[in-house]
Amino acid sequence: MHRCLQLAAMGKRKTAPNPMVGAVIVHRSRIIGEGFHQYFGGPHAEIEAIRTVKDSSLLQYSTLYVNLEPCNHTGKTPPCTEAILANKIPKVVISQTDPFVAVNGAGIERLKNNGVEVSIGLLENESKFLNRRFITFHTKKRPYIILKWAVSSDGFMGVAGKNIRISNDATALLTHQWRSQEQAIMVGSRTIITDDPQLDTRLWPGENPLRVILDQRGSLPLQRNIFNGKQSTLVFSGNPEINYPNAHVLHIPDDENFLSNTLRELHARSIQSVLVEGGAATLKLFMKQDLWDEIRVFQSEKILHEGIPAPDLPNGKSEESFIENNTLKIIYKNRI
Repeated sequence: MHRCLQLAAMGKRKTAPNPMVGAVIVHRSRIIGEGFHQYFGGPHAEIEAIRTVKDSSLLQYSTLYVNLEPCNHTGKTPPCTEAILANKIPKVVISQTDPFVAVNGAGIERLKNNGVEVSIGLLENESKFLNRRFITFHTKKRPYIILKWAVSSDGFMGVAGKNIRISNDATALLTHQWRSQEQAIMVGSRTIITDDPQLDTRLWPGENPLRVILDQRGSLPLQRNIFNGKQSTLVFSGNPEINYPNAHVLHIPDDENFLSNTLRELHARSIQSVLVEGGAATLKLFMKQDLWDEIRVFQSEKILHEGIPAPDLPNGKSEESFIENNTLKIIYKNRI
């Protein structure tokens, strides 16, 4: 199953809105086939693994390991349960059930009803962590939310009206890698006005995320990088009269439900993950409404003496590492 998870991770960002899935076929303690879901719309991991088995006659004496329940419905591809049954694979070991409503136990039931021995729960926590975006999307009906910021050693994110860089070159590179791993990147209007960010992956090879801007008052200057037309941009505006060039504008009432309505719309557009990069007011709004799953903070050695206070970090399981002279702290709300 460890190998399944390794294979599954190779499809990161390419499979969304599908999950990351790897499959391994074992005959007499030897791997005879393996595969992973490589891209959305492509063959599922189980099919890829079956195709790599050179002697298909061995399948009827083999065990299939897969980190997510095989599907039992027709979507972009036929049901994986059909391929398992057609090849007479007698035993399937599954890490976790699939929370997607079209699967959610139906694949397991189909296999059991047709005489397949099914085992569930091997490395379940590891599997859930790998597909935490997919699982959050289907169970909470919103994207997986990652809050990210950099803070000075004396607790400030920056100085009002000034574009001050707190972190270092290595953390900037890592941030661009993170952007390539998520479907959307979000900031508030103040960040656009003050910092004029590009919100792309220019420092890292990878696909640019959807740019999402929270613009409750409808006050963005037109001469900003987000309107350069180089990548998809979605603006949520509380001003029903506003429109912007090279951006799709969705008008949402500027009230206490502005944020939850924004996330609901992103869910409807099959956006499974959002990296929220600021500014302070936007980050604090997410935290005040308890709308977050993961927090990533760069702690710098720089001292500002004054400025915009960073949000208070919540309690939760955390990890720490060092990025040159910065400390990276990651907090997970529900990681086991």
